[in-house]
Amino acid sequence: MPLGHDTADSLNTVAALINTAATASDALLTPADLDVFLARERFSGSRTHTAAELRAVRHLRTILRQLWTADEDRLAGGVNQLLRNSRALPQVVRHDEWGWHLHCTSPAAPLEQRLATEAAMALADVLRGGELDRLGTCAAPDCAAVILDLTRNRSKRYCDTGNCGNREHVRSYRSRRSAKQDTAP
Repeated sequence: MPLGHDTADSLNTVAALINTAATASDALLTPADLDVFLARERFSGSRTHTAAELRAVRHLRTILRQLWTADEDRLAGGVNQLLRNSRALPQVVRHDEWGWHLHCTSPAAPLEQRLATEAAMALADVLRGGELDRLGTCAAPDCAAVILDLTRNRSKRYCDTGNCGNREHVRSYRSRRSAKQDTAP
């Protein structure tokens, strides 16, 4: 089942949010870092630009990381909790260049509630569609990033946060080459 564009966009934002903490240096240390992240993800709505808002988003990031790799039952419980906490009230809206899509909170709701609700709705779509295998973690042994596999054949193995795929391919090539040299007469 292909995911809708708004679900895929929301899941990409969730993965990007989780991956802000996937490397040695956290990419969400200041409200200005959060501004950059939200601009890159084209996430709209009200903002307070406060340290409290940043703490709330960082806390949400931790919850979403746990849900990303959860089994169906834990994911369903987590999604329901996020929706309850955000007091979700689905509405069909159209704004900017986006066509009709669902918003489940008001644009004036706190940032972490809007992020949580969009994440919960996208994760609910994944759960309802039996698509949990699209959510994964990077196959590189030294990477903690998450991946969203939107490929047709579900073959994505490495994250988009760095050069994990390239590094692993080079490592594999060198290993094969070394093995050939060891067995050569």
